[in-house]
Amino acid sequence: MTAIKHALQRDIFTPNDERLLGIVNVCKAGKKKKNCFLCATVTTERPVQVKVVKVKKSDKGDFYKRQLTWELRDLTEVDAKDASKENPEFDLHFEKVYRWVASSTAEKNSFISCIWKLNQRYLRKKVEFVNVSSQLLEESVPSGESQSVAGGDEDALDDYQELSTREEQDIEGMMEVCEDAISNAEAFTEQLSRELQVLDGANIQSIMASEKQVNILMQLLDEALGEVDTIEGKLSSYEEMLQSVKDQMDQISQSNRLIQISNTNNGKMLDEIQFLVHNMDLSRGHIRALQDGDLTSSKGIDACISAAEALLQCMNVALLPGHDKLMAVKQQQSLFTDLRDTFARRLTNHLNNVFVHQGHDQSSTLSQHTVELTLPKHGPLHRDLLRYAKLMEWLKITHREKYEGLSRTYVDYMSRLYEREIRDFFEIAKIKMAGTSKEAKGKFGLHGSSGKLTGSASSLNKLSVQGSNSRRSQSSSLLDMGNMSASDLDVADRTKFDKIFEQVLSELEPLCLAEQDFISKFFKLHQHPTFMPPLAQPEAEELDGNALPRMHPQAEHRHSLSSDKEMVRLMMNKVFQSIETELNSLIALGDKIDSFHSLYMLVKMSHHVWTAENVDPASFLSTTLGNVLVTVKRNFDKCIFGQIGQMEEVKISKKSKVGILPFVTGFEEFAELAETIFRNAERRGDLDKAYVKLIRAVFMNVEKVASESQKTPRDVVMMENFHHIFSTLSRLKISCLDAERREAKHKYTDHLQSYVINSLGQPLEKLNHFFEGVEARVAQGVREEEVSYQLAFNKQELRKVIKEYPGKEVKKGLDNLYKKVDKHLCEEESLLQVVWHSTQDEFIRQYKHFEGLIGRCYPGSGITMEFTIQDMLEYFSSIAQSH
Repeated sequence: MTAIKHALQRDIFTPNDERLLGIVNVCKAGKKKKNCFLCATVTTERPVQVKVVKVKKSDKGDFYKRQLTWELRDLTEVDAKDASKENPEFDLHFEKVYRWVASSTAEKNSFISCIWKLNQRYLRKKVEFVNVSSQLLEESVPSGESQSVAGGDEDALDDYQELSTREEQDIEGMMEVCEDAISNAEAFTEQLSRELQVLDGANIQSIMASEKQVNILMQLLDEALGEVDTIEGKLSSYEEMLQSVKDQMDQISQSNRLIQISNTNNGKMLDEIQFLVHNMDLSRGHIRALQDGDLTSSKGIDACISAAEALLQCMNVALLPGHDKLMAVKQQQSLFTDLRDTFARRLTNHLNNVFVHQGHDQSSTLSQHTVELTLPKHGPLHRDLLRYAKLMEWLKITHREKYEGLSRTYVDYMSRLYEREIRDFFEIAKIKMAGTSKEAKGKFGLHGSSGKLTGSASSLNKLSVQGSNSRRSQSSSLLDMGNMSASDLDVADRTKFDKIFEQVLSELEPLCLAEQDFISKFFKLHQHPTFMPPLAQPEAEELDGNALPRMHPQAEHRHSLSSDKEMVRLMMNKVFQSIETELNSLIALGDKIDSFHSLYMLVKMSHHVWTAENVDPASFLSTTLGNVLVTVKRNFDKCIFGQIGQMEEVKISKKSKVGILPFVTGFEEFAELAETIFRNAERRGDLDKAYVKLIRAVFMNVEKVASESQKTPRDVVMMENFHHIFSTLSRLKISCLDAERREAKHKYTDHLQSYVINSLGQPLEKLNHFFEGVEARVAQGVREEEVSYQLAFNKQELRKVIKEYPGKEVKKGLDNLYKKVDKHLCEEESLLQVVWHSTQDEFIRQYKHFEGLIGRCYPGSGITMEFTIQDMLEYFSSIAQSH
């Protein structure tokens, strides 16, 4: 093993500056036995590194090579398996457990002992040695023995010294001198021993020869030892002195440290005191302002605002833990609380007095506004109160109960004031509105200035057509859906009503907006609505009444209103709780005076709703006007239903011709008025829907009346009325009724043609019957050239019929036809010449048709009519001129 150890040292470890201190021949446990060596090494350079190296013999030769290397500091446990029995197995725990079987138990124990010594000398690391005999480890021996063992350990570790180059050369020279150095090692060894003994004897003789020098040297050593003892005594005294100085310096250092701590604490305490003084100190001026400050002057209010803000800042200081236990802090907090309560009480009492005084102030009556119809302005009051806005914000933060109490007081007294002003305002508006008709006061019984209208007009009687000279009044009556006839109200009256209604809305709008803006600013109810596109108009109910409108589109907004917005809404509802009721009452009066007022009100109300929603969709004004707009729309729908109902109730006279029906002219007047009112209006769609329903009702009832007519032919009634409708729609150019305009033209043309064809059968009646018979025979299959062989339709019969209609008779028949047409047609529509011209065209068409039949059915007969087309043209012209 020694030779292998030296070989490994030379070949493997010396090139790497390492020394081999322990070695064991091992193989892996449980596997095919492949021997290798575990080596414990240290580096020759400092710092010393201790390693465990696995060395294996190469497969290709007899030399050894490194296979694995572990640092000893990575070793955590050495397990010898059994401490009492001999067992060659042992485990080394590095990053994983390596299990080995040594070639002998002695080698294993020697290697484990070497590992323990290296750990103790170089690492001092806590490596667990499990199942290792206590005698094997030096840790269990006494301290004296341990030191000697440790010294012996160092000697053992240093038992191998590498030969220097000179030593190697000397040995080689010696081996060359001795011939048996290689072949006979024992003889060489004996020779070396003999030479060593000779050298030792020479050395002893040399030492004995120099005994005198040794004695001198020993004496010098004794003197040196004495000097050493003297120096050690002085060093001991110096050490005692230095220890005293050290103790004093330690005391000084401790004192300095305590002084530094004290200074640090004093600095921190000063910072805390300065913080409290700076943040919790309220000046005497502020205290006086809070206790006795003037709340009536601007200067006093500004001082109170500054003091209140300073007080709030002091009360909201973020105290550190422990501050609230300081007596001074408690006193300041108590002072702040008293000042807060005192000032809140003073501010509340003062503002309560202001609200009460304003609520009972009778100077803002409407007597001075009766001519101009204007509402009193509250701008001065708002400007005066807005000086307290910051104080209200302070009160909202510090005393929520008093803040809410003030808001209730304001709403209570201001609602009374506004209710009185608005009631008086609407009473004057009703008086002016009722005064637009001379008969309004008498028929509706206007009493005093209460604004309440009593009485009712007689219900409308069923109308009967007495003649063309009464059509205009009947038509106007059909248009009026109120309790007064439209003939009593002219355009000027309606225009005046429109101005009054617009004035009412124009006065209410700035009043509500100004009050809402004041409430938001004064009570610090911040409103910041998120941007939304303008909301669509509330969808009013359809004319059939099935679908109710959405009263307020903002109510369906997917985000809930903030508490501030909700409070503004509630306060505005209470302050102006009478506006919606008064507006509905005014609208009912206007609709009662004249149902057409609903058109004006719909346009005006829609415009103001649209304007209010563009300003603030969630405002009180927008909500209220939106609700009132629904009532106006219902009145408008009721007006349209009334128009349709009156059309169905029209009865015609059996003794006079019909002419233009009253509801036809009524629709014309309605359309003219509506187009004037709704020009550039926002709610044009409502009017278009009404147009469609009205025109369909007109169409239906015209056909109904035409079917019931006995005096006037049905075609004439249809032709005249649809011509009038077509003319009206063409003149007004109502785009939504283009289809109805085309339909009216079609009906007018069809019934004109029908009337002309039916009338022409009278002047040439027998001739018409004859040729109808000819056409019937041809339709039955008789060839046209064979018709003349039919007994009833031979040439003699044709000549006989033609002789009955000479030119003179034809002219006479046409003259009678003209008179009859003139009796059927009315003068208003002036369709006589149109009908007469169409009759002429139809007569010529029939004449050419008869000539064609004669040419095809009686060829070569030479039979012709007694008159020519030129004769007919002269007849028609002379008859028209004579009449």
